[in-house]
Amino acid sequence: MEQPQRGIRAAHSDTTITVYQAYSPHIGLPAVRDGRFPAAWKRDRMTWIKPSFLWMMYRCGWGTKEGQETVLAVEISRDGFEWALGHACLSSYVHGVHPDRASWQRQLKRAPARVQWDPERDLRLQPLPYRSLQLGLCGEAARRYADEWTVSIRDVTPLAHEIHALVNGGDLDSAARLLPEERPCPVQNGLLAHLSE
Repeated sequence: MEQPQRGIRAAHSDTTITVYQAYSPHIGLPAVRDGRFPAAWKRDRMTWIKPSFLWMMYRCGWGTKEGQETVLAVEISRDGFEWALGHACLSSYVHGVHPDRASWQRQLKRAPARVQWDPERDLRLQPLPYRSLQLGLCGEAARRYADEWTVSIRDVTPLAHEIHALVNGGDLDSAARLLPEERPCPVQNGLLAHLSE
């Protein structure tokens, strides 16, 4: 089945969507234990959430990069996710989407969320011809994410390592069967109109 050039593919229900992040154990493990981000998690910094498991694996090297050894599956409310999209700005200037570069820069300064469309990845972490959403949260959006939208936090580091071992062993079929089931995630009509490139 042909994939749309840009789309939100994720594990989701009617009320929640799962996104991925990777942290050092001193952030990740307390977050899993308590089901919420600890006080040490900086709510005043930009944080990027990724609905794509494989894009997260590309970013964190299957949980092997320094400071990204604990891979988290964070289930958040769909309402919160859609609020972030509605208040987001593209992370880079796009001619034809923005009236001019100065307008985009003003919008970027005000927006509590940013969107990037990055190439989706396959099991070998090679780029695919379609793109997946990365959502950056700062200010109000980061605080809401950490303290209001989060429904649950799971440690999926063992899963990442198991899939990685299968890929390294050449057993892509078994690796694929372990992947989280990600499917197109519909959002409110028009919510992505200002975020296309």
